[in-house]
Amino acid sequence: MDPVIPATSCSTVLRPRLKIHPREVTLLRPTQFRDVVRGRQRSWWAGPLRAVLGMLEWPYRGIVRWRNRRYDAGRAASYAVPVPVICVGNLTLGGTGKTPLVEWLAGWLSRQGIRVTIVSRGYGAASGELNDEARELQLALPEVAHVQNPDRVAGAKAAIARHHAEVILLDDGFQHRRLQRDVDVVLLDATEPWGFEHVFPRGTLREPLAGLARAHAVVLSRAQALDRESRQAIRQRVAQLAPTAVWCEVAYPPRALITWAGDRRPLAQLAGQRVAAFCGIGNPAGFQQTLQQVGCEVVGWQEFPDHHRYTPRQIDDLAKWALAYETVLCTRKDLVKLQRNRLGSTPLYALAMEAEFLTGESELLARLQRALAVKEMNAS
Repeated sequence: MDPVIPATSCSTVLRPRLKIHPREVTLLRPTQFRDVVRGRQRSWWAGPLRAVLGMLEWPYRGIVRWRNRRYDAGRAASYAVPVPVICVGNLTLGGTGKTPLVEWLAGWLSRQGIRVTIVSRGYGAASGELNDEARELQLALPEVAHVQNPDRVAGAKAAIARHHAEVILLDDGFQHRRLQRDVDVVLLDATEPWGFEHVFPRGTLREPLAGLARAHAVVLSRAQALDRESRQAIRQRVAQLAPTAVWCEVAYPPRALITWAGDRRPLAQLAGQRVAAFCGIGNPAGFQQTLQQVGCEVVGWQEFPDHHRYTPRQIDDLAKWALAYETVLCTRKDLVKLQRNRLGSTPLYALAMEAEFLTGESELLARLQRALAVKEMNAS
């Protein structure tokens, strides 16, 4: 289901890509991959490639189903920790707008006087360093501790021992079933809610749609990208897959421009400017949808793979590319990796976005409060 993008003053003109050196090339960029699996790519090679990806889908799907059945039947061990665990995850590959929701939940828990620690796998992190998502959350929530460990059970235990966590916020852990959780919140991106109906690599689903039955809450992110009828259609399908789950709709409107130095500037600063934008995230269409809400003319675009590490050579190339524009925009996830306020002589800003519930906020909070109360009662 394609998003309905409202008409705005933004336009996007694609310019030639930066020169990427051979050792840095990936086979397909995220948008190219999505064009192939959804059938938009009509080149001679797209059909055979889809066929190959379809053949590879079945063993992956089988392994995932076998693993889930082991956990469902109790044949695979899962471990509980003495504090509540709230998991935020996806059914699809990255780019659902998960980080702003984690930020919103961590902020809400902190305002309740609850000491919360975020635990994540740390995908893409160099040894001894935080990955891009953890750096992004650290920039937004410097007071909230973050533990990264591929073993999320060990990470949760470390959060309790080291940071005296009273609640664990498990970031991107829906498929990680070794750690028991009290609430599973699953995001569906309005721009591609069903992963093109196929499990990776033929689509973007991490597991078959039946897995949604484990969710306690389902959040449609970037809901403003769809009209009411389209949102209702998704809600009805979710009701069939996860009949007891709370339903929420969330938008991520851009609130301000931010610099690496921490300055916040009003979006009005972009009015009438010719700007360029780039990103290295799982779903570039989500960032493009956000750019549609900003009153500027987007005339340059570059795209990199998710969790991309920008090399010095690529940063130099970006700086040369940026010379043709008044301003360059990126995501906060990219900004924390580049750690600079300018590309060459051109100002560099990230768009600061905040979760804004369109529906379901009170129901989600009630579900969280019940889980916290049950855990506290069982512990006493």
